[in-house]
Amino acid sequence: MTTLLIILAVLVGVALIAAFWVMGTYNGLVKLRNRYRNAFSQIDVQLKRRHDLIPNLVETAKGYMKHERETLEAVIEARNMASSARKDASTEDAASMGALMTAEGGLGNALGRLFALSEAYPDLKSNANMMQLSEELTSTENKVAFSRQAYNDAVTEYNTSTEVFPASMIAGMFNFRQATLFEVAEESERESVKVEF
Repeated sequence: MTTLLIILAVLVGVALIAAFWVMGTYNGLVKLRNRYRNAFSQIDVQLKRRHDLIPNLVETAKGYMKHERETLEAVIEARNMASSARKDASTEDAASMGALMTAEGGLGNALGRLFALSEAYPDLKSNANMMQLSEELTSTENKVAFSRQAYNDAVTEYNTSTEVFPASMIAGMFNFRQATLFEVAEESERESVKVEF
């Protein structure tokens, strides 16, 4: 009888240890998932700020760059595509993240063309509103870069935690899916956009 109680106590102890391990692992994965989701929210805030600055930038440039209508329209179109992709992006959906990265790359390229053309317009370069907008855009670009790094760090930590054994068993049981890194879609995007006025 005493042996049976000891065996029962050991089994209950093992079951409790296993239950606490499962709970701890699950809660750890939830914390990591919430951290990378928050990091993506920070990117989203900066991208929205970037998207909100662009119409003001284009409006300021429009008065000076009357013959560059095609470039200005390309910037607005790229901004609208990036804004739409941002709204549809899900960190657990590689396709939507890829669309966001591609759209943001297209916007960066269009802005690069706008800034390159603006060099030919000295009055535009010296416009106080344009200088302020370009400074805000530069600051926002830096914040986007920092936010992307923080997001990618959080995603890497989360993805690693879902892949290592034995936590991978808990991740599989509770449907913790891999998150998508925020990477550049094209090699040309690896070059930073120069904002000089």
